[in-house]
Amino acid sequence: MFILCWSPKGGAGTTVVAASIGLLLARTVEGTTTIVDLGGDVPAALGISEPSGPGVAEWLVAPSAPPDALLRLATPATDALRVVHRSGRTADGDSQGRLDTAAWARIAGACAAGCEAGGHVVVDAGAVVPPVDVHHAADQSLLVVRPCYLALRRASAVASRASGAILVTEPGRALDAGDVERALGVAVLGEIPWDPTVARAVDAGLLMSRLPHALARSLRHVTVVGAMR
Repeated sequence: MFILCWSPKGGAGTTVVAASIGLLLARTVEGTTTIVDLGGDVPAALGISEPSGPGVAEWLVAPSAPPDALLRLATPATDALRVVHRSGRTADGDSQGRLDTAAWARIAGACAAGCEAGGHVVVDAGAVVPPVDVHHAADQSLLVVRPCYLALRRASAVASRASGAILVTEPGRALDAGDVERALGVAVLGEIPWDPTVARAVDAGLLMSRLPHALARSLRHVTVVGAMR
């Protein structure tokens, strides 16, 4: 299973969603789960040390590296969960870390190859809209969004690429899941309520050892449906 998590706007919670999905898959689905961290914050979110070895950047600048070499760079987080980190430099030399279409194609191919070998891959794309072909290669392309007019306005232009949305709700917002579905034209597959225990778990580096019930409950359907495909 290949799950892509992304958002066109920063601060949506993409990394926490991707890390939580990876944890749930590792705990409930047979096989090894690998999180490919393109945003750069997955180790911190999980509460593990930043890997020191080569990562996505080094793999991309080695054009002769085979697809399966990317997932072999993964660092174990638990017995069933691994992380391929972004590494200290940007993945294609761009000062803002943007990936070109060719780089995205290579990453998607490596993730698909890892799934064919019996594993599961979650990609944290961060605040980036991957190319259309990458969404098509994924079993699930999850748009992470908040019920905010500005966020929905930006997301509506690219929402058709997603197979569904993960809605991170906030207190005091007038928009609900139905409003989000009508604005984006895609189904809300998971609704994560604002919960201070989630922020505390991430800030304390305890997400991996104490995954909040609100996150697990909201995202379990995504992992179950994906595993059945």
